[in-house]
Amino acid sequence: MSGTNGDGTAALQVEEVVRERYSKGAQVREAALCCPVEYDPEFLKRLPEEILERDYGCGDPSQFVREGDVVLDLGSGGGKICYIAAQITGPEGKVIGIDMNDEMLALARKYREELSARFGTPVDFRKGKIQDLALDLDLVAEYLSKNPIDSLDDLARLEEFSEALKRTNPMVPDQSVDLIVSNCVLNLVREADRKQMFSELFRVLKRGGRVAVSDIVSDEEVPSHLKNDPKLWSGCVSGAFTEEGFLRAFEEAGFYGMEIVKRDERPWQVVEGVEFRSMTILAFKGKEGRCLERNQAVIYNGPWKTVTDDDGHTLYRGSRMAVCGKTFRIYTDAGGPYGGEVTPVEPYDAVSPEDAKEFNCRVNAIRDPRETKGIDYDRTQKPDPDLCGPEGCC
Repeated sequence: MSGTNGDGTAALQVEEVVRERYSKGAQVREAALCCPVEYDPEFLKRLPEEILERDYGCGDPSQFVREGDVVLDLGSGGGKICYIAAQITGPEGKVIGIDMNDEMLALARKYREELSARFGTPVDFRKGKIQDLALDLDLVAEYLSKNPIDSLDDLARLEEFSEALKRTNPMVPDQSVDLIVSNCVLNLVREADRKQMFSELFRVLKRGGRVAVSDIVSDEEVPSHLKNDPKLWSGCVSGAFTEEGFLRAFEEAGFYGMEIVKRDERPWQVVEGVEFRSMTILAFKGKEGRCLERNQAVIYNGPWKTVTDDDGHTLYRGSRMAVCGKTFRIYTDAGGPYGGEVTPVEPYDAVSPEDAKEFNCRVNAIRDPRETKGIDYDRTQKPDPDLCGPEGCC
């Protein structure tokens, strides 16, 4: 189950190693594949014991599901997180699970009709790779059953079919998902495919959508000889992202507002001095787009003296910082990462997007109050007596 890289080091056949181990885990529970996780017992008591016993994870990203969400679970396994999410998102939402393992998919699909009806939420499980969310492998298998490969020409036709399928009937369409969740799966993808994987997450997520991922991370880079250990890789150990690298991968893919919402104090495992622990992060999509001047500002409330966001905007505590319309929307979104961190300052005379000029977001400028009020603003206002208490004004 190994080959050779260009540098002469052994290279695991990662997909084969993972598939074999999780196929066995779908039939007999393997304790080494999971960390202790506490889920809401109200959601668990409505699930079949068989699904609960075959669950392998290191966190609970389902707690970030909102009512009405379209939820995508990457590496959905036996369906536990999907069926928890279905109870939260409700009939206005939808839940989709993606997995490559036939045994795990069979377990999840075994209860799909029963639990979808019970929760009133559509739940679907699809076979595919989480680094290629456009290619529906169930449809590829159907094609192969009718068109077996006996020659290179047959192989070329399969490749043409697959590319056409991704274009015309993607397994997960562009900007179709409100929330992506994943539980101890991203680090099972081989390193060469990870940039594409994060690009796929970004592609399918709606503008304003979120990612909630629990995974095993390392406190330092994992040595090569550990990465080439098949048992450690399939056990969510040697393929672990570093803590910094995990956040950086989301940033490089275009996400913003990344936040560590849970980091286990005690490591799950320690191998040759490298600590491996569970970490859950949130990330958001929506900072792409034009920067337009609409005379808006925000006041950072503190407690830090200054803060800098993922676009390089620096906010000074207590100062009216000039921002573009896009950044103003991001900062003031109650459901986003910055909700409640700033005080918004709208102009007295709103500037429509059609009339707005380009805004230079590379300059951290303080907004003059006259830009908000208007240059000719000269109003005089006396205290409103209705605002005074029985003992007079403040």
